[in-house]
Amino acid sequence: MIPVSVISLQNSLVKIEFLETIKALDGRIENLAYHQKRYESVLASYGVVDYKDLGAFLSPPPKGLYRCRVVYTLDKIVEVTYHPYVKRSIKHLKAITANELDYAKKYVDRKPLNALYAKRGSCDDILIIQNALITDTSIANVAFFDGVDWFTPKQPLLAGTTRQRLLDSGFLQEADIALQSLDQFEKMALMNAMIDFDIIPRKIEEIIC
Repeated sequence: MIPVSVISLQNSLVKIEFLETIKALDGRIENLAYHQKRYESVLASYGVVDYKDLGAFLSPPPKGLYRCRVVYTLDKIVEVTYHPYVKRSIKHLKAITANELDYAKKYVDRKPLNALYAKRGSCDDILIIQNALITDTSIANVAFFDGVDWFTPKQPLLAGTTRQRLLDSGFLQEADIALQSLDQFEKMALMNAMIDFDIIPRKIEEIIC
C-alpha cells in the first residue's frame, strides 16, 4: 500500500504547470528540437518518460510573428495558445540580488520573478544576481562580448533554448561573470526564443542602473 503522504506528493507534482515559449514565423515553428529536448528533460527530472511530440500540438497562424505558449504538466499538454509578438525595448537593467530565487525550470507561476521585476524602478527590466554572479534578466539569458568572444553566465537562472543552441554551435562560451567585472566587456546581448540573439546598442556602463 502506497503511503498517503507519497500519493499527496505525486498529486501535487502532477498539478505543477510548466511552460514552453516557442517562436512561430509565418506558420513555421523555429528551433522545435531544442524545445522538445527541454520539455523531455523536465519530465525526466521527475522520472516521467511518457513524452509527447510537441510538434503534433502546434498549428500556428500562417502569417505573422507569434509566441506559441505551450502549458504542460507531468502527464499532459494542458493548452497551446498563440499571441502576436511585439519585441520589448530593453535599454536599461536594474541589478537586483536574489540569492534564494529558484527558476531552474520554466514554470507557469512567475510570481517570484514578477515580484523582482516590480523593483526595476525606471529601468526596463532587471539583471538578477545570485551569489555575486550575473544570471539572467526576467525574460532572457544574457551574453557579454570582450572584443574577441561572447560569454554567457555558466550558471543561469534558466537554461534557455537559444542559449543552448548557441553554445552547441560554438558561438557562445560559458564563464562566471561578476557584476564588478563588466568593465572587461564591450557589448551586452539578450537572448531567448523570440528575440534570438539581440545586442543592446549601448555601452555596458549605460545599461546597468
